Amino acid sequence: MTELLGVPPALLFGQVLIGLINGLFYAMMSMGVAIIFGMLRIGNFVHGAQYMLGAFGAWFLASLPQLFPGLGLPSLGYWWALILVPPAVAAIGALTERLFIRKVYDLEHAYGLLLTVGLAFVIEGLFNVKFGAAGQQYGVPDALKGGVNLGFMFLPIYRVWVIVAALVVCIATWVVIERTRLGAYLRAATENPDLVRAFGINVPRMLMLTYAFGVGLAGLTGVMAAPIYQVSPQMGQSVIVIIFAIVVIGGMGSIAGAIVSGIGLGIIEGLTKVFWPEASSTVIFICMALVLILRPQGLFGKDTSAHSGADITTARRESILENGRLWIPVLAIVGIVLPYLVYPVFAMKILCFALFACAYNLVFGYLGLLAFGHAAFFGAAAYGAAHIAAVWGWSPELAILGGTALATAIGALFGWLAIRRQGLYFAMITLALAQIVSFYAVQAEWTHGEDGIQSVPRGKLFGLIDLNDTMTMYFFVLTVFLLCFAFIYRLLRSPFGQVLRAIRDNNQRTVSLGYSADRFKLVAFTISAMLAGVAGGMKAIVFQIASLTDVHFMTSADALLMTLIGGVGTILGPVVGAAIVVTLQREFAEFGAWVIVVQGAAFVLCVLFLRQGVVGTAESWLGRRAERRREAELGAPAAEPKEEAAQ
Repeated sequence: MTELLGVPPALLFGQVLIGLINGLFYAMMSMGVAIIFGMLRIGNFVHGAQYMLGAFGAWFLASLPQLFPGLGLPSLGYWWALILVPPAVAAIGALTERLFIRKVYDLEHAYGLLLTVGLAFVIEGLFNVKFGAAGQQYGVPDALKGGVNLGFMFLPIYRVWVIVAALVVCIATWVVIERTRLGAYLRAATENPDLVRAFGINVPRMLMLTYAFGVGLAGLTGVMAAPIYQVSPQMGQSVIVIIFAIVVIGGMGSIAGAIVSGIGLGIIEGLTKVFWPEASSTVIFICMALVLILRPQGLFGKDTSAHSGADITTARRESILENGRLWIPVLAIVGIVLPYLVYPVFAMKILCFALFACAYNLVFGYLGLLAFGHAAFFGAAAYGAAHIAAVWGWSPELAILGGTALATAIGALFGWLAIRRQGLYFAMITLALAQIVSFYAVQAEWTHGEDGIQSVPRGKLFGLIDLNDTMTMYFFVLTVFLLCFAFIYRLLRSPFGQVLRAIRDNNQRTVSLGYSADRFKLVAFTISAMLAGVAGGMKAIVFQIASLTDVHFMTSADALLMTLIGGVGTILGPVVGAAIVVTLQREFAEFGAWVIVVQGAAFVLCVLFLRQGVVGTAESWLGRRAERRREAELGAPAAEPKEEAAQ
């Protein structure tokens, strides 16, 4: 067979085959996510970790003699894994639903997503501690080894088996959910649980089994993927973002959308590797952006634009903890003393991430939009400032301004694409868009890939003040932080800030009053990206490096965790949260992968037991105390006449 478009047929059909297999894996995992979201309204971010559990389960069964040499256990191969592992992973999922997921059903959707993010960190971190970053090999079963020579390509038998088995699973799942009485009961249980309960159906058990079934699909996918891909703790982390992008493209909760989008995008990804290899890592996210422009609810999704934002705040404007005029001078005094108590570079890290968390809180806490992509703005500004300072030789203030301008432009673009969606849609869209920036940073020549931009000069501020002196650099960072903190406080106290709160509390009512909610959201999101850019640009100058860590998802998770621990929707909470998280990261740095486990546990504990955060909890305590004081004052005059009458 002659070459097609200048491409050897073996390469073309080989990549189409790989794309089809990847697409079927995407479809199976996306179905699980779609089922769980459609039935339980939970964005199951731990799905990638559950997929990894399936692959490790297969490897574990095959490695029993090596893992337990003294017990004489037999090696259980691939077919035993197919039978035993998916139900085992489903059982773990049922236990997870019982212990954790069930506790957030009645809460805002943001809590469910945050909880599953924490669970994913804990599971992947523990496996990383045990097995390290290196992967484990898992062989193809003997019955499926070899292949068929088609003349223009070699077709492995195992991959044919995967295609057939995955198609059967996809079709069977769609039929069960969409065309059977059981599927009708499941859909009814999520829309009207009281009615379904009246028919004698145990709704909590049904929801638990639904979650277990979706998780079991992830475990089955992991077993089928183990002979093709290396079994490693990171395998789920690398695929979960793609899965959520596919679910967004197909439509959140749509089984058909998950299947069609997964298979189609897998093939598109394979073809892109042939004709434009550099774009293969981002083509799915580019497709997602195009779909969002033309059909924001996804190809098969229903319009949910009226869904309200996340209101998980408890801040009271009259509280002393919300009095920015008090806390700005207090923070200034603490900032002046801080470098004499701790290492100045460590203090600068706290200030940079405190500003980053404050920027994130502007969107999450005061607008009610759960975003997962702020690392794109932080990292883009870091790379931009580092390049301007190191390559162009500009002064540090211009480098930071240049990086901030880049972050602002990206924020405006991403906001324009994502702002029409809310809830879990918004979270997944911002996460997927941020991955485009991350993949670009890996491949672009000027970012220097994994090496990053190093030896960034601090230079002289305005050509006069030498920032190579650590204390001088610190007080520059402190000044910028205080100015940005004051700007945020003034913004929130302005009429603009009042409109943001109104949008968060009741989007439809705000629109009915004549405000363009989408325009206010876009402006606020862009301002948040700008402030995140200031933090990222300063970080690059302070630490004299911009690296892939700055654009990694974990950096977005750091900002979210800082805000959550400190107190969502409080002016002081992100600062307190940043100080806590940065300190914990330093203390646990010597324990390696345990840092991820600790961060995940912090997410879980905050969602379950400390939803208001440190400052939010203090706000509530002060509020109850003030209420008791008012009740006591009002009750005292009423008791006096009785006493006089008795006398």
